Amino acid sequence: MAATAQAYGIDLPAVPAWLNKGDNGWQITAATLVGLQSMPGLVVLYASIVKKKWAVNSAFMALYAFAAVLIFWVLLCYRMAFGDELLPFWGKGAPALGQNFLVRRAKVPETIHFRKDGTVESPANEPFYPMASLVYFQFTYAAITMILLAGAVLGRMNIRAWMAFVPLWLIFSYTVSAFSLWGGGFLYQWGVIDYSGGYVIHLSSGIAGFTAAYWVGPRLKNDKERFPPNNVLLMLAGAGLLWMGWSGFNGGAPYAANVVSSVAVLNTNICAATSLLTWTTLDVVFFGKPSVIGAVQGMMTGLACITPGAGVVQSWAAMLMGMLSGSVPWVDDALGVLHTHAVAGLLGGVLTGLLAEPTLCNMILPIPNSRGALYGGSGLLQPLKQIVAAMFVISWNIVSTSAICLAINLVVPLRMPDEQLMIGDDAVHGEEAYALWGDGDKYNPTNSSNWPGQALFTEAVPINIPPSPYNNGARGVTVNL
Repeated sequence: MAATAQAYGIDLPAVPAWLNKGDNGWQITAATLVGLQSMPGLVVLYASIVKKKWAVNSAFMALYAFAAVLIFWVLLCYRMAFGDELLPFWGKGAPALGQNFLVRRAKVPETIHFRKDGTVESPANEPFYPMASLVYFQFTYAAITMILLAGAVLGRMNIRAWMAFVPLWLIFSYTVSAFSLWGGGFLYQWGVIDYSGGYVIHLSSGIAGFTAAYWVGPRLKNDKERFPPNNVLLMLAGAGLLWMGWSGFNGGAPYAANVVSSVAVLNTNICAATSLLTWTTLDVVFFGKPSVIGAVQGMMTGLACITPGAGVVQSWAAMLMGMLSGSVPWVDDALGVLHTHAVAGLLGGVLTGLLAEPTLCNMILPIPNSRGALYGGSGLLQPLKQIVAAMFVISWNIVSTSAICLAINLVVPLRMPDEQLMIGDDAVHGEEAYALWGDGDKYNPTNSSNWPGQALFTEAVPINIPPSPYNNGARGVTVNL
């Protein structure tokens, strides 16, 4: 009983008067769900959706990005994105590691803007939990943005260049979008609506990924002509983690376990399901058969499209957004980061400017009387605000990503050498995804007809396969190698 009293005492230093345990518990849970979207969600999805020869490289790029983003996030970048204002689009960088900072009550934005008459232009949001919860939650957003970007350069970007690209892009690109739209920057104050990252995450990663891919160069001709996934079922497992994790992605955005988080979770799943079904229907109509990869793409475009408006649109609007996200970006390209995220994120941002519902907006948005153009009044200007914000995010990402790639290329080649591009994981990492034969053995196709009894593998000592003991008939399935 004493231990229980200690844990739930109201006057303990670990339980300050402002702490809401439900909100704090949900925020940490939501952060964990978003983290699972990356680790293992996108790690598994990427490793499975590429050719077998790039499975290890793709998984490692995501794994490295997740770890590197966390370290640079707490060393510098959290406060560049959410700290005190340095410029109208950038915060003052500083560590988020000190005890005094992490245990105090969360607050965003740090800098309060005042009107000329001295009144507050937009009040700060002060969730009922410590800064530590907010720092970690926002880290998972930053990490998944970087990993989504990686999808555009899988199987061709020099791994050393990627290791330098991750912290540089986080510092000089992601923090700018995050501060401008969420951390109290000029787009935040202007009333642009980006509920949970349609612009900060999806538009940014899509445009930056497309730009980086341009500087890295195209895939090899044989990879461009045929790039089949190496494991469709594992791809579905990764996609499932991505979809389910999105409940934390959009459900955690209000910084509380409140009504808006419930609406956002429902809308997220409605839009994703509608988009998947729309994409699949188009596949059947035009190609004659449903595609599993297409269904995954439809799911992802739906999730990206609803993100900027998940908590501020009605559920019928979420369904409409799903129909459009399953058709407008419809392209037969499994690794099309540009259309899957940039086009879908931009589409969602503009639709939010049309469909944002006033009552829901007043529940969550910092600017009073926000609404979509469909509801008249001040909302008539909202689509214009959304488009201007999109142009800023697109322009900044093109310029900053290009500058980063060119700077890295002065030190380390952006592109893998052709010999690595031909071989894949074994040349880049000295590892392969699947041990199809014995340990250290490799299949030798020149001896494939010597069955049974002769060497099928190349090794210092050839491995001989004994004849089958079932001489009176085959057991199970006979496979002709």
